[in-house]
Amino acid sequence: MPASARPGRRGMRASAAVATASSPDGRTLIRRLASAPPLTLRQTGPYTVHLISTAAGPLGGDRLSLDLDVAPRTTLELGSVASTLVLPGDGTSEMLVTARVGAGATLRFTPEPTVLAAGCEHRLLVRLELAADAEVLWREEIVFGRHGEASGRCHARFDATCDGRPVLRQEFTVGDPAVDTSPAVYGSARCVGTTFLTTSAKEPVVAEGVAVLPLAGPGTLVSALAADAVQLRSRLEWGERTTLTSSPAALKPTC
Repeated sequence: MPASARPGRRGMRASAAVATASSPDGRTLIRRLASAPPLTLRQTGPYTVHLISTAAGPLGGDRLSLDLDVAPRTTLELGSVASTLVLPGDGTSEMLVTARVGAGATLRFTPEPTVLAAGCEHRLLVRLELAADAEVLWREEIVFGRHGEASGRCHARFDATCDGRPVLRQEFTVGDPAVDTSPAVYGSARCVGTTFLTTSAKEPVVAEGVAVLPLAGPGTLVSALAADAVQLRSRLEWGERTTLTSSPAALKPTC
């Protein structure tokens, strides 16, 4: 029987990390790639890394962390090969993602959705630190349970800081039946997603199931609700395109 299925299983602790560096000719190098199951990283391109799940989880009680360090004037694209399924277990699971993006650096963070299996208790924490002229696209997608089941519970928090000043502080909870079905919260939606971009949209835009909202500082927040993961991705990508095409090509984020 695998350790994750044994009675009395203790929560797993696992950390993974990616760090970039600039070569003498200006190319991006992946200088560090550290993995620990279930967080396994594979380099799939010159500056592209994918997260591959090599064990079930996170399960209740697990504490997982991913650290990203994007050096000045380098680029990192990070995705995943499959959705993350959060399973119930003994206690609350946690996924902490910490990222630092240096001057003139670019980070594109676009993992596949997080699926909240019925009965799970999960925390999803993001801490993003940006240099004044860093460029970021950071997408998060959450699916309320597997097909035909109720959603597990998740508390998500996103903290972005640019040059030492707050840019975005956001948190929300999924999995409270008394709240989720309210028309003022999620209504009949089965998925929620957001994209944070350092590019500033020219003006707010609202369409069916999606809103593009310029932030008070540099950047834009795209928020979407949808009936399924395919529709959610489509709405978020529409919001991302709207943000990028509504901004002058020469616009650089400043703070």
